[in-house]
Amino acid sequence: MTRISGILCPNIVPFHQDGRINEGELRRIVSWLIDKGIHGLYPNGSTGEFARLSFEERIRVVEIVADENRGRVPILAGAAENDIGLVIKAARRYASLGIRAISLTGPYFFKVSAEGVEAYFREVASQSPLDILLYNIPQFANEIPVEVIRRLAADCPRIIGTKDSSRDMPRFLHTLNVLRKTREDFSVLVGCEEILYPTLMMGGDGGTIASAGVMPEPIIKIYNDFQVGRHDECRRVQFKLLEVIEAMLRAGNFPEGFRAGAALRGFHPGPSRQPMGEREKEFLGEMQERMACLLSECGFHKAAEQCARPASHVEEMLGRLRRKLP
Repeated sequence: MTRISGILCPNIVPFHQDGRINEGELRRIVSWLIDKGIHGLYPNGSTGEFARLSFEERIRVVEIVADENRGRVPILAGAAENDIGLVIKAARRYASLGIRAISLTGPYFFKVSAEGVEAYFREVASQSPLDILLYNIPQFANEIPVEVIRRLAADCPRIIGTKDSSRDMPRFLHTLNVLRKTREDFSVLVGCEEILYPTLMMGGDGGTIASAGVMPEPIIKIYNDFQVGRHDECRRVQFKLLEVIEAMLRAGNFPEGFRAGAALRGFHPGPSRQPMGEREKEFLGEMQERMACLLSECGFHKAAEQCARPASHVEEMLGRLRRKLP
């Protein structure tokens, strides 16, 4: 089977005012992403706030996405659980839905040794009915050392790739170098949009990119232009997007900036499951205006309706953004 490649979007999960998953809006997001040319969907990623959903809700999110997708693009479904039994239960349900593979972080909350992390993945791989993509995100889960990934890739056919969200370019390059020598069909994806083009240049397969849920057009453009050698255009777009990405990443508690960005594209994310303080709400509102201005500058003119501040004030807000909350 060919490597998982291209731009996959870890979509947000919209909620009703009472906190229930907004199925209609989630379906609208899925079809919009596919219509925009996304190469794959990634429900239950970090941007989808899987840790704030119940196990049943996580299953339901994937059911909705798969039903709306109707086989149009591959789906990589998050199945991160500390309980291996729940991972396998989810994988079996996802297999019945036609999911391409599951994405799995290292165990989280409890500190686990590298040997324990490896044993965890070996056990899952021995039971899973679906292929597995290893999701390295050391900010939130136990790190998956490169040498562990190499051994798992060599020994476990079910483990078919890795996604690196460490924000560590040298680590990504080391992963790529080691895995290309170990197994040619092993996917190496990046989870940080700020280095999407550089990782493609070095031989990466693409990425699971959160900002593709807000501005899929330029993210997909970088990947597609790279495939045909338009490197000047890739560099131009990559640099153009950096301020927007910065604004979304720092505008309050993750992933609030991405939810605010989705609202600027005409969606209704609804209330967050993580309450915000009054100062955080005010700051998020200011950053949403900043994002509106930046999106407008990138050609998304609908967002200009919420870009009402003069340029000097926008720059002042960006300065506050870089310092985070005052």
